Amino acid sequence: MSTVFVNIALSLDGFMAPEGMDMEHFSDPGYRNWGAKWGALMGWALDQRYLREKLKFGEGGDTGPVNDLVRATFERTGAHIMGKRMFDGGERGWPEEAPFHTPVYVLTHERREPWSRPGGTVFHFVNGGPQAALALAREAAGGRDIRISGGAEVIQQYLNLGAVDELEIALVPVLFGGGRRLFENVTEPLPRFRIDRVLHDARATHLRYVRA
Repeated sequence: MSTVFVNIALSLDGFMAPEGMDMEHFSDPGYRNWGAKWGALMGWALDQRYLREKLKFGEGGDTGPVNDLVRATFERTGAHIMGKRMFDGGERGWPEEAPFHTPVYVLTHERREPWSRPGGTVFHFVNGGPQAALALAREAAGGRDIRISGGAEVIQQYLNLGAVDELEIALVPVLFGGGRRLFENVTEPLPRFRIDRVLHDARATHLRYVRA
């Protein structure tokens, strides 16, 4: 059966996204300096050779254990699940060839036909809630794993359902001071995890937790 996992970057003070990174201010990355904060959070990833090639940023980039980790994350994933807020930001910011190359299930109240992009990404808009999206993702993944991409509220929903098998967190030494916290609104009974792997360099500590 597919493993359901979360793979995200997190600021040192526990935020997935800085304050101001929302649709109202998305066109103004200077608002509360959210653009620079987001760049600091994701800089380690955008310097990896595999991701640079995948996003068509050009040649070069880092190789080594972190690059291998990024590659493994993409190669294991057969379907993605995300929230409407994340999709809305990505629809504006992703290149035409969106960086997923799998079916993507978007949790939303909006009714919309599937949206196909070059490279194999197809966005499906699910009105039936997180369990319905997970069932569709399991069917589409074909035995590969399912990544809960975000945002924070969507990850919290799957944690509360007890559906998350692994948490992969890149803990980055930047402080946001506000924004969207990862572990708000997590309810009893709380899931239990154990540390499975720690990998680090000067820019991030990569932690993998698996269900205990």
